Amino acid sequence: MLAILYDRIRPDEEMLFAAAERLGLPFRKVYAKQLPMGLGERPAALEGVSVAVERLVSQSKGLAVSRYLASLGIPVVNRPEVIEVCGDKWATSCALEAAGVPQPRTALATEREEALRLIEQMGYPVVLKPVVGSWGRLLARINDRDAAEALLEHKEVLGGYPHQLYYIQELVEKPGRDIRAFVVGDTCIAAIYRTSEHWITNTARGGKASCCEVTPELAELAVRAARAVGGGVVAIDLFESPRGLLVNEVNHTMEFKNSVSVTGVDIPGKILEYAWSLRCA
Repeated sequence: MLAILYDRIRPDEEMLFAAAERLGLPFRKVYAKQLPMGLGERPAALEGVSVAVERLVSQSKGLAVSRYLASLGIPVVNRPEVIEVCGDKWATSCALEAAGVPQPRTALATEREEALRLIEQMGYPVVLKPVVGSWGRLLARINDRDAAEALLEHKEVLGGYPHQLYYIQELVEKPGRDIRAFVVGDTCIAAIYRTSEHWITNTARGGKASCCEVTPELAELAVRAARAVGGGVVAIDLFESPRGLLVNEVNHTMEFKNSVSVTGVDIPGKILEYAWSLRCA
């Protein structure tokens, strides 16, 4: 039995449910907010479950659920170790660096003055990001020292713990778009361009999706990035740059509703087929 765990049903989850029915997979929808997680105990909702797909919108809750499933010996997509790395941009960057995966110049400071020094060393403009976050929120393009000083002070005074980590990245001059590549297991199954007149190209911020050819170069780099964070089912965000393709981020619970129609690839079906192949006896 396959379990699909969720905390909110979005179009992506509806597509997963439909794919499970189409593929004839025995599955159960599990509302994670009502899942009792007593260690050493298997709740009724998980009886007979041999593999699970975690689809919670909340990263912290999804990680907690994934850890619980792993403690019960239930294979889960994605594993908690993958969520931990992908859910923290600095952890992702360090994993990519250790694996020799090309990425934008990146630095982190734990103190405001050091952050300002690193920004000026990197050279304006730079991008300041929260280490935890998604959908292109709270990104800031910093064009000069005045903006840097003001933004760093705001983060120091108003932000919580995640904002006390100053994650700094070079601004890559991309051609009005970036690439999102979908990796399932050891295969890059599809890719899209996300195009926008704004420097932030996320579809959640208005970027338009179109089909991107999965070239051997793109496929090889996307799979390398996926392996660097622990594998599973992930989406790799890449920039086209004068230095070649650069990996920007790796996403562990990616949305795909805007990508199926433009690529013609059954992304939810391939996710479930991969998960089903991992089921325990």
